[in-house]
Order: sequence, then C-alpha cells, then structure tokens
Amino acid sequence: MFRRTWGLAKSSMTVIRLDRELLVLPVLNAVAAVIFALLLWLVASGLGVDFSGNSDSDSGGAGIIVLVVFGLVGMNVINTFFKGALVSGAHERFTGGDPTIGSSLSGASARLHRLVPWALMATTVGIVLSIIERQGGQLGRIARGMFDMAWGVITFLIVPVVMFDDLGPIAGLKRSGQLLRTSWGENLTAQVGFGLLSFAMAIPGIILIVLGSSSGIWALIVIGVLAVMFAAVVAAALNGIFQTALYLYVTTGQPPAGFGEQQLTASFNQK
Repeated sequence: MFRRTWGLAKSSMTVIRLDRELLVLPVLNAVAAVIFALLLWLVASGLGVDFSGNSDSDSGGAGIIVLVVFGLVGMNVINTFFKGALVSGAHERFTGGDPTIGSSLSGASARLHRLVPWALMATTVGIVLSIIERQGGQLGRIARGMFDMAWGVITFLIVPVVMFDDLGPIAGLKRSGQLLRTSWGENLTAQVGFGLLSFAMAIPGIILIVLGSSSGIWALIVIGVLAVMFAAVVAAALNGIFQTALYLYVTTGQPPAGFGEQQLTASFNQK
C-alpha cells in the first residue's frame, strides 16, 4: 500500500514542481486560521467572556457556547475555502492552464456559494457527533469512530464535486458517495497511505522537537516545529492534488497528465 501511495505522491509532486505557488495556499490557510482565532479571542476578551469555567452565570456559559460554535464554523469555512483554492489550482493545471495564487483563490471565490454551505453542513455534523459522543459514553465513542470512517469515505471527493459539478451540500454529498461506490468500490487504501505518508514526513521534525525539549536547546525545537509545519503544508498540497486527479479520472475516464491510469485504478479496487 505504501509503495503504491508513494507513486501517487510522486505524481502529485510533479504538479507542485510545476506550480510551487500551490504550496503557498496551505500556508495562507494556516495564517488565516491564526488571525481568525486571535480576532475571536480579542472579541471574547472585550465582551468579558470567562473561559476559566468559574463563572456561575448562565449567560457566561451561553456566551462561551456561542463563541465556540462561531469559531468552529469560521475555521471550517476558512479551511474549506483554501482547500477549494488548492483544488481549483490543481484542476487548472490538469486542464492545460498555468495556475497562480490569484487564479486559485479566484476559482474558490467563484464557488463560495457552494463551499460555505458545505462548510456549515460539515460543522453541524461535527457538533452533533460531538454531543452524541459526550453523552453516549463508550458506545458514543464507538459510534463516533465508525461514523467518522464512513464520513471520510463519502466526503472524499466532496470539495471537487461541489466546485466543479456546481452542487449544494446535500446533492454534492450524494454525488461524492455515488462516485466512490460506482467507480472505485470500497477499498480506500490511498487515504490510509496518504495519512501514513504525512506522518512519515513529520517524523524528522518530531524527533528534533523531542531532542530539543530533552536537551533544552530551543533552536532544535524551533527547527522541528518548522519541519512539522512544512510537512503538513506539503501533505495538504499532495492530498488536494491527488483528490483532484481522481475526480477528473472518474468523471472523464482519462487520467490527468502525470498520472498513469494503472496508478489511479490501483488506488481503489474497482468493482
């Protein structure tokens, strides 16, 4: 599985070599998320919200809940938007264009009316699952784990689908599940493989952080954190490119440039 995923990752890396600016999009995603979190914290502090949990007032608790929900929605919208920008840039490259940061962001902006409803739906599902998990005890945690696995399968192509098929969240969810069910079957080994690859890429940075923490050398910690962040950026870019390639293959029947048909058909066991 890992060998197969490495081949797909190398094909995705070909796109990054041609369009290194696509690596900037996950960085912008992280920057936007940090800025949003800081603004939310400043607003909460200005309103006098008590995050210590020592407040006995119902209004204080309600205020924290509202801020948490708003924060989850905002983070999901930001992440979905930049994922859409990455997918848009990869799609532009695969269809013969030469993407830039501007064209990728414009592509996502043009489908903002599709991306935002999907982000809202995903946030709602996540909140409901968290409530079930908290109140269901062990059974709730098991149910959450099983649903998360199924949700990951069904939504694997949701961002390309809502963007390029111009569908709402419910229709896009059905379409994403249909593409997986009818074209690739149920063996999503590529998802697991890319997860392992992402972890492997982060290992050097994790080792540096551990060494720096044990020895008190801050330079190692800083370098390790930067290495982990860089691994996360590359992994996010590779994943978005890979999903776009798979979407194009299953909807057109032709593998995008740089991806062999055997690679794509092998990533999912077809029925």
